[in-house]
Amino acid sequence: MYISEISTSVPTDERSALETKVYERFTELGIEFERVDNDSISTMEECEEVGKVLGTDICKTILACTRNKSEYYLIVLPGDKRFESKVASKAVGSSRLSFASSEDMEELLGTTPGNASPLSVVNDDAGRVKIAVEKELAGSEFIACNVGVNTTHIRFKTKDLLDKYLPAADHEAMIIEL
Repeated sequence: MYISEISTSVPTDERSALETKVYERFTELGIEFERVDNDSISTMEECEEVGKVLGTDICKTILACTRNKSEYYLIVLPGDKRFESKVASKAVGSSRLSFASSEDMEELLGTTPGNASPLSVVNDDAGRVKIAVEKELAGSEFIACNVGVNTTHIRFKTKDLLDKYLPAADHEAMIIEL
């Protein structure tokens, strides 16, 4: 699998609208990051290879919703942690959660399944998605994730996600234990 050298700058070539918006927000907020471009990734095993280069495991991000779609949760957890709907539902204090549809993901976050990221909330102007970050991940120094597409991954301080990026997107993370 192709994985580029680490870069600490915003890409100069053309990128997706979501990716461009993420980099603009990072620049506005003065968030430093390390970035790699890579072949398209579709499994957490492939994410492990990228994580080794970045020196941090790639997190897993799941868009879940209640049965009646009245509540949406973007659940961010360590890549090696299994998502269990029953446990996650209890942790966020909601009725039974299930995976949101690809149409919901596109509408709410501007991305598709396999490309969800905590950074995607930059597209949730209406504030319909609640962010839930697993306690272990919230306490780590760095977080690594994609930028809304699975061909670029970045590593940055978890504190910057929780204290700068999410508030700038009018979101606040609830810290949950899974």
